[in-house]
Amino acid sequence: MMVRVPAVLTAQEVAHCREVMAKSQWVDGKVTAGEQSAGAKKNLQLAETSTEARELGNLVLGKLGRNELFTAATLPLRVFPPLFNRYDPGMTFGTHIDNSIRFATGTPVRFRTDVSATLFLSAPEDYDGGELVVEDTYGQHTAKLPAGDMILYPASSRHHVTAVTRGSRWASFFWIQSMIRGDTQRALLFDLDIAIQGLRRTIGESAEVVRLTGVYHNLIRQWGDA
Repeated sequence: MMVRVPAVLTAQEVAHCREVMAKSQWVDGKVTAGEQSAGAKKNLQLAETSTEARELGNLVLGKLGRNELFTAATLPLRVFPPLFNRYDPGMTFGTHIDNSIRFATGTPVRFRTDVSATLFLSAPEDYDGGELVVEDTYGQHTAKLPAGDMILYPASSRHHVTAVTRGSRWASFFWIQSMIRGDTQRALLFDLDIAIQGLRRTIGESAEVVRLTGVYHNLIRQWGDA
């Protein structure tokens, strides 16, 4: 399941992120790549432990905590501290699958990567190339979103970032460990949640809506890890 989450950050917040990133020191993006993906990864990123990455990561996490669409789509148990990367002309990330388990740097906390997230921090007209391409059984799906928008997709998916040929593509990327391990179950719960919200808006808190809400929560009890 791929879900677009619009306007995670406001234009002012995107501008703040870019201002901080522009003044920061960049390192080789391979520092957070696994053995397989390191050979395919050609980009730059802010050091995970830098003051700038932590400041901006806390901003993103604070916004996600209040975003109902993000919560409905991921049912998060843990969110990996957001990272920040940059693709200049000639940089790319070849086809790969994200590591299944990640450690938050400097902590003993392990994350199972159920959902991958890319939060775009560059306007699409400011660079050529740089599309995120996600593969599934239905083919390839391309994302190149306005600055401040985010795309969510299964971390088990094969995906790549096409080469940037003009400008610079800046983004935040991170992973979510969901309370619901399987993408199929998460998709069913997401559809059910959206339907319940729509019914509540149109017909109010009826007995049927209450019953469906109970089904939703009982399925989380059955499938959830938390």
